[in-house]
Amino acid sequence: MPKTETYDDQIVRLFLLAAAVWGIIGMTIGCWIAAELAWPVFNLGIPWLSFSRLRPDHTFGVIFAFGGSALMGTCYYVVQRTGHTRLALGRLARFTFWGWQLACVLAMLTMPLGITQSKEYAEPEWFIDILVAIVWVSFGTVFFATLARRRIRHIYVANWYYGAFIIAVGLLHVVNNIALPVSLWKSYPVYSGVVDAMVQWWYGHNAVAFFLTAGFLGMMYYFVPRQAQQPLWSYRFSIVNFWALISVYMWAGSHHLMYTALPDWVQSVGMAFSLILLMPSWGSAANGLLTFNGSWHRLKTDPAAKFMVLALVFYAASTFEGSMMAIKTVNSLSHYTDWTVAHVHSGSIGWVAMITIGSLYAMAPRALGRPAMHSVRAMELHFWLHTAGLLLYVVAMWTAGVTEGLMWRATNADGSLTYAFIDSLIAIKPWYAVRWLGGVLVLSGMVVMAWNLWHTAAQARARLITPIPVPIPEPEAHQVPAPLPVY
Repeated sequence: MPKTETYDDQIVRLFLLAAAVWGIIGMTIGCWIAAELAWPVFNLGIPWLSFSRLRPDHTFGVIFAFGGSALMGTCYYVVQRTGHTRLALGRLARFTFWGWQLACVLAMLTMPLGITQSKEYAEPEWFIDILVAIVWVSFGTVFFATLARRRIRHIYVANWYYGAFIIAVGLLHVVNNIALPVSLWKSYPVYSGVVDAMVQWWYGHNAVAFFLTAGFLGMMYYFVPRQAQQPLWSYRFSIVNFWALISVYMWAGSHHLMYTALPDWVQSVGMAFSLILLMPSWGSAANGLLTFNGSWHRLKTDPAAKFMVLALVFYAASTFEGSMMAIKTVNSLSHYTDWTVAHVHSGSIGWVAMITIGSLYAMAPRALGRPAMHSVRAMELHFWLHTAGLLLYVVAMWTAGVTEGLMWRATNADGSLTYAFIDSLIAIKPWYAVRWLGGVLVLSGMVVMAWNLWHTAAQARARLITPIPVPIPEPEAHQVPAPLPVY
């Protein structure tokens, strides 16, 4: 007989709501700044609305506010289900929600005002960094305390990824943001010159590695088998990929600094490890896709599964592209061009956003105590809006990037440049309009998802139904890690 103790899904629902709201906010800002590049009139002559002021708001809003809320919510959901135990330290867990939302709001408000460190993915000033560190330590405490009280011996692989994500991101955040405050609004990093660049891109690349990859792989390893309704294709392979991924990723950051003042050997090390990184990346993508063997028919009726499968395809594609772009000869063409923008967004919109959306659609009905989402047709609409927008975006930026690279390196017989810089801007301007249209479609899909989630929750409220507390099952004597329990 199951115990009367139940899972704590209230905190999961709060993060679910926050992810939907921040997704719309972050992508709205992204569409606005994309419009500014295509039609500068959208600056409106207001400094705080210029591209340079709003672009950090877009990246922070999508990566940390939307992605972070989704990661923390799914982490709390998964660790309870895989450990057959209630979330530990409930009050501290709620602090992590409100503390994270406060940090996101403060960052989003201060960066357009110029209160920023001007470091990629680490723009917020010192007082926000301290708040983020406190919240992150609290998040890790809740997660590992819950893991310690699990009622089955085995630690499922999704929790390995979540654990690595929590530890590594905390380390990266603290080391990269060591600074000397000179006022409430301003601080200076303790690093300088090339060392500052090295530390920044050790952080920046590994923020991609552990925040945008390891964390979302934890999400994938739970929700993909659950949505496929069968065990993970190879559990042993998932463990091999885990250790390979976290061992290699830390060394690849210098590929962001090709052809700079960094020592050439450091650039070569970054290139070499980036190529090695392709193996564990493709291993995880293959493991997820092969899990659907025997369940491909589910894609006809399950939009959440469609999101997950396409996310894995883009994960494989974007990691392959990233490894190729780290090769010095390829990087000489792609560096500083919109090809890099295409690569980043094929990973973020294709892999991160789609695995998140698929997981939220899988998790939301259970967290809200409903049998299914309010509208499957709305989920289908969201899938096609997102897919069309994604393809428009990355194809436009790929084309613009290769055009820029070729025009910038073209020379005449006497060695002079064939094109002025303004010529490349004129050539790619139509592709900026296509990029904006793709962003609008992706944003429209997020609005559809928010509408669907609202009505899914509204059904429970209208019928005076409190979201169903799922009882914690008794662990079996010899429980194996797969198949996963479905709740």
